[in-house]
Amino acid sequence: MKAISELNLPEDVKYTDDHEWVKAEGEVHQIGISDYAQDQLGDIVFVELPEIGETFEKGDEFGTVESVKAVSELYMPISGEVTRINEALADEPERVNNDPYVDGWMLEIKAADPGEMDSLKSKAEYTEMLKG
Repeated sequence: MKAISELNLPEDVKYTDDHEWVKAEGEVHQIGISDYAQDQLGDIVFVELPEIGETFEKGDEFGTVESVKAVSELYMPISGEVTRINEALADEPERVNNDPYVDGWMLEIKAADPGEMDSLKSKAEYTEMLKG
């Protein structure tokens, strides 16, 4: 496992206590799991994602990630409607391990309340949480 200083934690995303991230680009909000989460899980072998058009409230479970170690639930960092999923993860779930922020993103949503982003953690706040 990586030391906290070795983790890839981009500055331009916000993080949840449950280790999901969200990146806003205009009306599009891309969501995935953090480098810390994928590192803790180990080799990811399956990702279950919702259907396009489904809507979720902040904190709702939206899918699961299965690794050789465990199955973990995924929780929506902000409320919104799923507009796109990363279809490549069906055949290549290891993309989440290789690059959780670029190739391993999970879904995109249209945010119901973009202001919910303000309640998420910055890189510095997330790093402090990881340090305990």
